[in-house]
Amino acid sequence: MPSMDDTTNGSDLQDTAKTAGARTIGASLNRATLAVTGGRTHGEPGTPVATPLVQSVNFLTAPGSHNELLYTRHGNTPNALVLQDRLALLEGSEAALVLSSGMGATACTMMALLRPGDHLLASSWVYGGTRQLFEQELVTQGIEVTFVDPTETRGWRRSVRHNTRVLFLESPVNPTTRVLDLRPVSALARELGLALVVDSTFASPINFRALEHGADVVIHSATKYLNGHQDVLAGVVCGSASVIEEVRRKMIVWGQAADPFALWMLERGIKTLDVRVRRQNESAMAIARWATEWPAFARVHYPGLASHPDHDIASETLDGFGGMMAVELALGADATQGMLEQLQLFLHAPSLGGVESLVSEPRYTSHEHLSSAERAAIGIPDGFLRLSIGLEDPADLIADLAQATV
Repeated sequence: MPSMDDTTNGSDLQDTAKTAGARTIGASLNRATLAVTGGRTHGEPGTPVATPLVQSVNFLTAPGSHNELLYTRHGNTPNALVLQDRLALLEGSEAALVLSSGMGATACTMMALLRPGDHLLASSWVYGGTRQLFEQELVTQGIEVTFVDPTETRGWRRSVRHNTRVLFLESPVNPTTRVLDLRPVSALARELGLALVVDSTFASPINFRALEHGADVVIHSATKYLNGHQDVLAGVVCGSASVIEEVRRKMIVWGQAADPFALWMLERGIKTLDVRVRRQNESAMAIARWATEWPAFARVHYPGLASHPDHDIASETLDGFGGMMAVELALGADATQGMLEQLQLFLHAPSLGGVESLVSEPRYTSHEHLSSAERAAIGIPDGFLRLSIGLEDPADLIADLAQATV
């Protein structure tokens, strides 16, 4: 929890926060530096080094003022503005918006870009919650949804309709770690005047920046790598200023804004994003190489391996192969419970991207709404385990996996 010295009533921060977006500090700096300083302004002597927590919902206004109302639900209060400027710099976007969850970010983005009668064309390889949002909720709003195999370029084109407005994909893919080539999809979007939205949660801006590869909007579940400590629920949308403003309007009316304390904690977590992700990249690579030789695993899914189906595109487009990997047990689904009960360092829990290493079984979490056959069709057979590699020593993690599968 912050000390009293870390808090303020916000009256002396409003002007600083409002001008943060106008400053170009960090615009040409490396992302390791941006993660620490992006959006920061140089104050007078006595200004706190750490961004203070402004735990206030509302702020004083002048009678008869036409200035924008500062209100937490509007996403424009001091902690929000500093953080959003930093995220925009990290992704290379005009603007960014932080919402109360990754699903809130996806939902508000879709409702900002789509109207009743529109058509959404989405990759069939998406997070289970995203698929449920599209199939069960968007359709009730009069929005048509079609899923395609994202690796078939002609499939995207054949599935476009006269009322298609948005193309949506996720890369790297949860939980299979497939890495998609955005170039043919972004070329199609440009040709037809469609918006390309990419969920880049697995990569983080350190490993991949989808806007550089033709995306129009980037979404993150900030709960994962951006925060990195398993203690904040938040989502992020990055894109042009006009699109972000439309998303913000949806956020306001749907009540999806993040709380000031969550914003403060998220900004604190982002400061170590670069060093965390680079360590996780290295550790996951070491563990994946070991796992390919371990007889308990029939298959190892990691983009850094030459055996991965997307290794070439991953090598070409990613700055790091990530901290996410998956294994298929040689003995199948019957062996998963025994392994999970024996693990000591890997924690059996959902979510990902934190400092602690986690293991989860998608058939009981993100993809439980699909049948065994449906999961297998998208590369998630029974006996498939997703591993989120944390900051522990990789040798210790390898030893933990080995003793749990003997």
